[in-house]
Amino acid sequence: MRITQSRRQFVTTLPLAGAVGLGTAPRGLAVERSLETTTVSFTGTVPNICTAPQYVAGELLRAEGFTEVRYVNVPGSEISEAIARGIADFGILYAPSFITAVDSGPRFKMLAGVHVGCFELFGGQLARTIGDLKGKRFAIPRLGGPPHLLISALAAYIGLDPAKDIDWVISLNPKPVELFVDGRVDAFIAFPPEPQDLRARGFGDVVVNSG
Repeated sequence: MRITQSRRQFVTTLPLAGAVGLGTAPRGLAVERSLETTTVSFTGTVPNICTAPQYVAGELLRAEGFTEVRYVNVPGSEISEAIARGIADFGILYAPSFITAVDSGPRFKMLAGVHVGCFELFGGQLARTIGDLKGKRFAIPRLGGPPHLLISALAAYIGLDPAKDIDWVISLNPKPVELFVDGRVDAFIAFPPEPQDLRARGFGDVVVNSG
């Protein structure tokens, strides 16, 4: 006899199987019932490889019976605040950005990690190591954003003072990658597809690959 399972039953019984070894989980562990709520919202900036999981989740949730899956247009700098205020139910953001947000007051829960490996630190001829960043121009979109937090942590780890030893160049237009290609800054953090494009064009060297 063929036995079929719903997705919800499978997800519910899977942890049990992993904990006690492969076997038969008790029937009735995941009883199908109507959802307590049929709406859910995510913070939705411009879709990209980093936030792809929440768009995949949207399709899975609809298949499970959610009738409304919304994506609220929220800038990256306001994601944690939007979740804390109930503007959106869930959101994806670089972990240190959530941590610094909690330190500043907003309250929310961090549920799970999503992925690693988005960041690549590109440096020019004068910035081949983290230590070389001392006194160099580093392009970032804004203070407090993921690139700023990541490089500050890496610099502090080797004894640099990020606030004093790095010349932060804040720019949204032109983008940091454009400043780097034009030779107006010494380093920046690249996000896909920027690393692939830079390698294809022969610009700069990868100092750190977070993958």
